Amino acid sequence: MTGRARIVLALVPLVVLAGLVAVFAALMGRDTSYVPSALLDRPAPAFALAALEGHDQPGFGTADLAGNGVSVVNVFASWCVPCRAEHPFLMDLAERDVARVYGINYDDPPENARAFLAELGNPYARVGADRDRRAGIEWGVYGVPETFVVDAEGIITFKHVGPLTAESYAERLLPAIEEAAGR
Repeated sequence: MTGRARIVLALVPLVVLAGLVAVFAALMGRDTSYVPSALLDRPAPAFALAALEGHDQPGFGTADLAGNGVSVVNVFASWCVPCRAEHPFLMDLAERDVARVYGINYDDPPENARAFLAELGNPYARVGADRDRRAGIEWGVYGVPETFVVDAEGIITFKHVGPLTAESYAERLLPAIEEAAGR
């Protein structure tokens, strides 16, 4: 191997490393909670969920979304620790009365879901039990919690993956609700 070939061979890993550094540098500062959804700007999927067994609220389905103003659909579970952390924001949202808040209880025994709502409060106008996770699949849920904004025509206008925080609640969710109301 000639001296020139050795130099070129030694530079290849450096060029690859420089390329990786450039890619990572370009991605720094991006919002990691943003996950694109194929459902944005499309009608909410067709679904009908039974009521949470033993709970005094009716189930929840597609028919509840269109024609009732702006809706917020929150996918939650009692076993989900981040769901507990975001719950005060959902309670605040329900008190503000700027949108109807609906819950999809994801893969959860009914007694656990009822205990969760009894302990933390119930911000939901209706709660549907998604025991087989089929509705979650239709909504494109990656994991719980996830929150969607649906406009008065039943179109999904916003999706938030992960727990709501003070920042995401004030700077993303509330403006998304306001925008959906103005459509």
